[in-house]
Amino acid sequence: MKKTFTAFLILASTGYFLSCVHDPDFNYDKLLEDEINLRSATGSYQSYIMPEGDNYAWLPNQDEKNPVTQAKVELGRMLFYETGLALENKYPDSKSAYSCSSCHVPSRGFTAGRFQGIADGAVGFGESGELRSKHPFYTGDEVDAQGARPLPTINLTYVSNALWAGTFGSFDVNVGTESVWNQDTLVEINFKGLKGLEANNARALAVHRQVINKNVTDSLGYTAMFDAAFPEIPVNERYNRLTGSFAIAAYFRTILTNRAPFQKWLKGDKSAMSEQQKRGALLFFGKAGCVNCHNSPSLNSQPHEFFALGVKNIYQSGFNVFRTGPNDRRNLGRGGFTYREEDMHKFKVPQLYNLRDVGFYFHGASKRSLKEVVEYFNEGVPENPEVPASQITGFLRPLRLTEREMDDLVEFLANGLYDAEMERYVPASTMSGNCFPNNDPLSRIEMGCN
Repeated sequence: MKKTFTAFLILASTGYFLSCVHDPDFNYDKLLEDEINLRSATGSYQSYIMPEGDNYAWLPNQDEKNPVTQAKVELGRMLFYETGLALENKYPDSKSAYSCSSCHVPSRGFTAGRFQGIADGAVGFGESGELRSKHPFYTGDEVDAQGARPLPTINLTYVSNALWAGTFGSFDVNVGTESVWNQDTLVEINFKGLKGLEANNARALAVHRQVINKNVTDSLGYTAMFDAAFPEIPVNERYNRLTGSFAIAAYFRTILTNRAPFQKWLKGDKSAMSEQQKRGALLFFGKAGCVNCHNSPSLNSQPHEFFALGVKNIYQSGFNVFRTGPNDRRNLGRGGFTYREEDMHKFKVPQLYNLRDVGFYFHGASKRSLKEVVEYFNEGVPENPEVPASQITGFLRPLRLTEREMDDLVEFLANGLYDAEMERYVPASTMSGNCFPNNDPLSRIEMGCN
């Protein structure tokens, strides 16, 4: 009863002060601390603080078969940007021309610079991947294109099951889905008893036509790094996609947006966020109800949850897309993996940091700005007629935010949650010496890479 009354007082005061003019004597910090304390699973706003990336013991969701070490992180950082692994390309022109980072560009929040990611079968880059386009030698069915917006490879230590549908990973939300693992040869890796990042990365290296074996590690100069990262693995099993996936997973777990203003505020620097960002945060944790789904330090959901928001799929969003369409099971989200009726059209709750420069939002890239995203939730009206009303989450309802409140919420999402120093996770070069993230002739020109 006492907690309920306290919640009422906080929400009432939030509504009052957000509707008033600026009061220089008002303590937004105390109100925000109280609001987050109320919403936190631990009762403390400090539970939203992320660890330092090199504090390996504090990184959650580690795979016991793949504990994070410095040697693995260093190797994974190199492999992620290494175009020299692109050796199962469809046509010779694309040999050693792309990398994992072709679709996960640091300056675009570690996601694709265009609406749909393309690895093998594309050329060009522009400034941040926005000019990548289909190679003229490839047909649309031959390119390696993704059926939904690629999720960002940041704050993945808070991810237990990978992809929008939570497809990969043997544990957590996938316990009880074993009957469907053998219906797709790529999902059979879940039988290996791996966490989501390890399982997904091994699958991704194969799907994206990248090769790791002893000949490749020797020729590119990575053999010694594999030796340092995996001394416990027999030499005849040490140089392959699985160990490569382990190294990339270790690297992923260290990419944290822990220098964003909100993170600094949580750690005690109350000047790190502007007054408008604090008002937006109050809305996020209060009236707007964003925290109902985005409740972890990375502001994804813990444990993973899946909801139908009724947004368009990528083939419906007005883009010229490849290798997807109305019959693509990926349009069904979690249901496309589990085949369960109750899971149809439901997608994972994603993390929310560094979205400012992404440019395409939701799994179908149907929104082009954070303001459009906030307006969609504020209106609470589904846009995709293919999604049955019975599947739409009850959280999608009119929020009745004012224009000022929407602007405040956008400011918090765009800048309060923005870590401007993500280049610290990017190597100066790879062992091959190739340009990255792309190495085709046009990309090299556009990136100014010799």
